Amino acid sequence: MTQAYPSPDLSVNLGGIQMANPVAVASGTFGYGQEYEKFVDIAAIGALIVKGTTLTARPGNPNPRIVETPAGMLNAIGLENPGVDVFLDEYLPYLHAKNVTVIANIAGNSIEEYAALAARLEGQEGIAGIELNISCPNVKQGGLQFGTDPDTVYQVVKTVKGETGLPVLPKLSPNVTDIVAIARAAEAAGADALSMINTLMGMAISVQERQPVLANVFGGLSGPAIKPVALRMVYQVYQEVGIPILGGGGIMCCEDALEFIMAGATAVSIGTGNFVHPRLALDIVQGISDYMQAHEIEHLQAIKGCAVR
Repeated sequence: MTQAYPSPDLSVNLGGIQMANPVAVASGTFGYGQEYEKFVDIAAIGALIVKGTTLTARPGNPNPRIVETPAGMLNAIGLENPGVDVFLDEYLPYLHAKNVTVIANIAGNSIEEYAALAARLEGQEGIAGIELNISCPNVKQGGLQFGTDPDTVYQVVKTVKGETGLPVLPKLSPNVTDIVAIARAAEAAGADALSMINTLMGMAISVQERQPVLANVFGGLSGPAIKPVALRMVYQVYQEVGIPILGGGGIMCCEDALEFIMAGATAVSIGTGNFVHPRLALDIVQGISDYMQAHEIEHLQAIKGCAVR
């Protein structure tokens, strides 16, 4: 009788964040987890990256602020959230009690705001790491996004690292000329891992109304349409940095996730797919496990970056 191959080890360490499996859910696509509890055991997900948090409450952009595209969606939510104090007082204790691995996503309009947020999160029980949304306008530099300039990325990451001992993952914007330069700057500043990629800028126009569909005109494009771009960027950056990568962009199935891992990602994040299939993250976890067992792979490290040449 042939002995069954043992269950593979799906655990990964993402720059100091210990995950039971390599699948996270992306910020802004899973709320605070409670919204999905009817469909999925949120504690079984590798990590839950909560909705973007700012120092004070924000109402977000006016409607319409979401529109479907042929292979994804555009969103211009505008960081609607109740502010960091509400997150810490109302949402974090619930997630901590559920044993959810929580990564807080923070956003600011100045380096000082990022620093203040990091300091506020420091020492809070139940937070495993901090993801930096650096696709925000720097009001002190005329609205240029933090994530599009290597020097500014360095400054933000360095400042945040000075305020917290938690693992820090800047989320890289794809709307740049050289993603590797941005990644290197983040690593040099002390980033523990990289989250990539954020959405691509896009727009839609109503030919009937003859005007932009989104009230904000431009929005972030996500979903399957951006997967080839995201995969290429992960592949490039993996060869140039020594810190782990949380890769994502248009992942809709197990095979998509495996592509990112083979391109060099330590873990993957599911975003738009959560809106299509609430159980997608756990289905992908099972799919990765089945693939590893079928191919007698004991640990993901064996295939991480295997496609890079």
